[in-house]
Amino acid sequence: MGSGNASNGLIAALSALAVLLPGLAAAACAPETVEVRGPAGMARFTVDVADDGAERAQGLMFRESMPASAGMLFVYEAPQRASFWMKNTLIPLDMIFADETGRVTRVHENAVPHDTTPIDGGDAVRFVLEINGGLAARMGIAAGAELRHPAIPQETAAWPCE
Repeated sequence: MGSGNASNGLIAALSALAVLLPGLAAAACAPETVEVRGPAGMARFTVDVADDGAERAQGLMFRESMPASAGMLFVYEAPQRASFWMKNTLIPLDMIFADETGRVTRVHENAVPHDTTPIDGGDAVRFVLEINGGLAARMGIAAGAELRHPAIPQETAAWPCE
């Protein structure tokens, strides 16, 4: 009798896992989540998405703090030269610039709050992930890493959603 209850428990656990797995795969490409992978491993950030001119202009200005696992993903309609500054930004940020495939092309670390010096992301930037200053280096995020998010065109994504 004991083994029958154990079998029933195992079947129930496996059934619950089967139900959860599709949700976990979907969570990997949720609009509020950006995943980054590279040689140092994988990181996941809960993000606000700035995908229009007004949201991109506002960015993270006037925020006094941001959780370590949070950030903002800037999404442009087409690849372009992207330049940022830190006017009215109160916290240091790392800016992770990526091309149309989601491949990181440049990382600017520890942008200084209130600095109006332009930070050039280079040509052909389609996505910019801003996270707390110093995290990119601590997490090993560098040029060549890959972003995963539903805004990245899936047919050409370096790391597509599943």
